Amino acid sequence: MSELLERLRHYIGVLPATFMIVVFMLAPLTIIFVYSFLTPGDYGGVKFEFSTEAYTQLLFQKNLFDEVEFDISYLTIAFRSIWVATVAVLGSLALGFPAAYYIAQQPESRRNTLLLLITIPFWTNLLIRTYCWILVLRDTGLINNLLIGLGVTDEPITMLYTEGAIALGLVYTYVPFMVLPIYAALERLDKRLIEASRDLYANRWTTLRHVTLPLASPGIVAGAILVFIPALGAFIAPDLLGGGKKLMLGSLVQLQFSAARDWPFGSALTMVIMSVVLICLLLFAVNQRRNEGGFQH
Repeated sequence: MSELLERLRHYIGVLPATFMIVVFMLAPLTIIFVYSFLTPGDYGGVKFEFSTEAYTQLLFQKNLFDEVEFDISYLTIAFRSIWVATVAVLGSLALGFPAAYYIAQQPESRRNTLLLLITIPFWTNLLIRTYCWILVLRDTGLINNLLIGLGVTDEPITMLYTEGAIALGLVYTYVPFMVLPIYAALERLDKRLIEASRDLYANRWTTLRHVTLPLASPGIVAGAILVFIPALGAFIAPDLLGGGKKLMLGSLVQLQFSAARDWPFGSALTMVIMSVVLICLLLFAVNQRRNEGGFQH
């Protein structure tokens, strides 16, 4: 009887979490999955007629003669999104690792304050922060006015509405996601290992490469995933800083559900992006398991 009550208590305890997952995760994903195999409606929405056209449209288009041809348009957008997201990861790592290392080396009384400063940008709306970058990067913006005033250039340098501007906006947005997991890994780092490395006459670069980076690698990988996944599906930075000239996957999905009114194709794009994300998470989990197994061995 007691065992039955214990099981009942366990099921009741996990019921709210199960309800939240089903209602706010599984149900919307199921709807998107079903929509991706339907026919687009005449004025938006869907018709409940089975079709795989949405997935075919990812790689093939019909020409003027109604012949199906291979089309790289959406592949180009996908590769651009992956490239810009990768640049955002590398930029976030270049800024985030030194910041995380510096915070981890500080006394415990200062760490919380420094971590608070890292999260301050989240206190402001993302749309407002992105608009601020427009004021900085535009032809009459802060950077160009400064360069012209210093005599570095006579004409404004085009920085806005480029892939570099998009990557910069993504780095600015997601760099805290890189700092925090790296800091969590470095905080647990045994400083005696660094002291032992120095006792063996290793310089700072050698210690960083052979001691610090390997031990911080779980945090680096976690940070890379936390930056790459939202950067891949971002649409605010590409729309505002790219000016709609550099279409990315997030913007493409948003466009299908708004102006294009092609819900099945937008759903198919969403499922593909989600599949890429799940593959990345699966590879990360497999890598972590291997590392843990090697460590235990």
